[in-house]
Amino acid sequence: MVTVSNQIDIDSKQVLRNIGYTNCRKLPARLMTLISDYVEYTSHIIDPSYSCVIRDVELVLGEYTFIEGSVLFKSKVIARLLEKCKKVAIFALTIGDFLEETVSQLAEDGLVLQATVLDAIGSVAVESVADYVERGIKDIASAKGLCISQRFSPGYCDWNIRQQNMLFQAMNGDSAGVRLTDGCLMIPQKSISGVIGLGPCDSDIEAYNPCNTCQEQNCPGRRSYPTL
Repeated sequence: MVTVSNQIDIDSKQVLRNIGYTNCRKLPARLMTLISDYVEYTSHIIDPSYSCVIRDVELVLGEYTFIEGSVLFKSKVIARLLEKCKKVAIFALTIGDFLEETVSQLAEDGLVLQATVLDAIGSVAVESVADYVERGIKDIASAKGLCISQRFSPGYCDWNIRQQNMLFQAMNGDSAGVRLTDGCLMIPQKSISGVIGLGPCDSDIEAYNPCNTCQEQNCPGRRSYPTL
């Protein structure tokens, strides 16, 4: 497990998107003040950390991807993602559980707006940690003369959430303190797990995005966002 000591950037515009404000030219002053104050406060109540292993991609056959260490992923999207990759980075990361405990306490105290804002900030913070981890994986790939794919997590596209078990198995128990429920949800909730492929730069692994051909227009995981 690696602790992320760097300052985690919180994008206020993304916080607003998470709350539901899009394309709004005039925002409530109280809301903007609350976001500003809570963003500053957040650094004191998160404990970002991650674990990551890099395994060989041994074989891709149909919708199955065989990974070093007897790990098997079942997903057409993941197979397409990794079919041109030599290796795969498998990771889990979290900002800890204190922020979500604070959100729960605010909600119990009837401070719904405050709870909503802090929860949205937590979601942006954990994505910022994921970006940090991705940059580190990109540096590792570059040192090997390789490029990286986009990152993908179980539960998105056709990758069943129960494949979390395989992903955590690949990390040999070092999952940054993140654990799974019987339903394969992560605890703490503000956590992300997933994979990033490492492959030749002359392939199209960097450009592959299943959202470009997906017909599900209302998917919350779609990789495009409106601008404010």
